[in-house]
Amino acid sequence: MLFSFSKPLKARTVVIAVALMLVIFANGVFFKHVSEVYPLAGGNILFVLSLAIVLLCVTVIVLTLLSWRYTLKPVLIAILLVSSLVAYFMDAYDVVIDNHMIQNLLETNIKESVDLLSLKQVLYFVLLGVIPSVIVYRLKIKPSSFKETVIDKAKVIGIALLFALVVIFSFSKYYTSFFREHKPLRYYANPAYYLYSIGHYAAETFSHPYSGMAPIGQDAVISPANEPRKLMILVVGEAVRWDHFGLNGYARDTTPQLRKEDIINFTQFTSCGTETAVSVPCMFSPFGREHYEKEQALHTENVLDVLKRAGVNVLWRENNSDSKGVAKRVQFEDYQTSEKNTMCEDGECRDEGMLVGLQEYIDAHPKGDIVIILHQMGNHGPAYYKRYPKSFEKYTPVCKTNQLEQCSKDEITNAYDNTILYTDTFLSKVIGLLKTNDKDFATGMFYLSDHGESLGENGLYLHGFPYSIAPEAQKHVPAVMWFGKHSTIDKAQMAASAKEAHSQDSLFHTLLGFMDVNTSVYQPELDLLHVGR
Repeated sequence: MLFSFSKPLKARTVVIAVALMLVIFANGVFFKHVSEVYPLAGGNILFVLSLAIVLLCVTVIVLTLLSWRYTLKPVLIAILLVSSLVAYFMDAYDVVIDNHMIQNLLETNIKESVDLLSLKQVLYFVLLGVIPSVIVYRLKIKPSSFKETVIDKAKVIGIALLFALVVIFSFSKYYTSFFREHKPLRYYANPAYYLYSIGHYAAETFSHPYSGMAPIGQDAVISPANEPRKLMILVVGEAVRWDHFGLNGYARDTTPQLRKEDIINFTQFTSCGTETAVSVPCMFSPFGREHYEKEQALHTENVLDVLKRAGVNVLWRENNSDSKGVAKRVQFEDYQTSEKNTMCEDGECRDEGMLVGLQEYIDAHPKGDIVIILHQMGNHGPAYYKRYPKSFEKYTPVCKTNQLEQCSKDEITNAYDNTILYTDTFLSKVIGLLKTNDKDFATGMFYLSDHGESLGENGLYLHGFPYSIAPEAQKHVPAVMWFGKHSTIDKAQMAASAKEAHSQDSLFHTLLGFMDVNTSVYQPELDLLHVGR
């Protein structure tokens, strides 16, 4: 972008220059994945070059439509800044910025953002975002009337569209397979796909028919035969994948404490989404994965509302980002800071801190059943090494940076597995707390992770990939149950059922079933405990 800052330029010239810069410098992952499908040899080289031209044409069209006389510079600067960060996250973690990821970004708190910050990210932001933005800001744009602007835009869009179509038809054999067989490749187009995702997210958020809060389970009552009182602790884990859980045959015994307990281990459990912002509200909603819709769920009561209505004492303790709207109408306690959590060090508050004072809460409720939800920080990445006390660093060496691309696969895995070791101890302490209450309650613990995690397989890291093409590592999660001495559950039947396919769709109905809540929204076939009654 070498321009004279004194000579006025036409808006289209600036738009084309910005589009060209973005295609060349902000689409490394896009062309990397394209070259994996179409190796750079023979006719493939010309096809990849043609794809670059088509991407340039599409980017020019998008920028032309978004930027007008008074919005030209603000729009281009905003897109340059955002695209620089998108390029970094795609290059570093191979993530896709779809509408669900947009939701994740909007709901990410400062602590999570700091975990992602790195020198490399700052360099991307400065070199691909700030410097080009300063250049755009200093340029003089040749003034034009509204009519001239519209005509000029029509010409630019028409020529770009015609050029793209000519290129596509010239390589029609390639583009037929590209559009039909390799749709995920377009998810990496920067900025086109994230701009589309922003539009999709905005349409979902602001153009929906939902208002107020739709009640469910208004007929909910506790069964008259509900004796003794029930005490359930539900632990919602974070980013734990099934195949790194020792109980599931992993080469490392990352669950030595749970192995000592009489638990039921679900081996074929899948998540509702590949990110917390979807999985958590989905698993507590009555809709299930197939029918889950963000805005509908936000405007509909969830299973905690039904339990509360039936007379159950409900407490949510939070050590992650937040409850994603699930706990808005029940007692909520934030354990992310030292103001509440007594087990914090170096800015990291431990999951164990959520257990402090929990017995006092139980004792303070001498009547009614109790459900306690503990939302873990768990294996929240990419800074896995921060998620456990030093005493749990069994597997070494560990990756001690949030820039996972700088670490070996073994170092990343070691840090990740150490975090599961810590969760194992945390869960054993939850069970220990329940055992001390066995004399007064029918106790139970249910642990399940919200989603899985990629640890570098095929270049993928973290989570949040579109569900339809996400790897199993991001969808297959661990889930375990434990019951106290007053339980009447047939554990042999449960153990057999636990080997079958289950999903987070069952949480809603399992909680109602365990607490003996009678309501028309309860579906026994989705209750994990139904086979053991």
